[in-house]
Amino acid sequence: LHTDLDVGSRNIKYVLAGEGAGTIFVINEKTGDIHAMKRLDREEKAEYTLTAQVINRDTNEPMEPPSEFTIKVQDINDNAPEFNNGPYQASVPEMSEV
Repeated sequence: LHTDLDVGSRNIKYVLAGEGAGTIFVINEKTGDIHAMKRLDREEKAEYTLTAQVINRDTNEPMEPPSEFTIKVQDINDNAPEFNNGPYQASVPEMSEV
């Protein structure tokens, strides 16, 4: 996260708010870089909505409107299926009920 107002000025501070801000997600207040502090699991929570804002470090006044964004967690198959004692064979009669 970076603003066009950041031209190497030391009076800019990046602030993060929303779901998991400060615990799961942290922002480097000087650079605007956002990092996840723990491994995310889609089965636990599929997405997080956060708000970032640039404020003046000296006055604590916003320098531009807040930006809202969503972090969508991608799934990896961490519980791969196992088929033991295979191969399996089955049949379903035609016109069977679901």
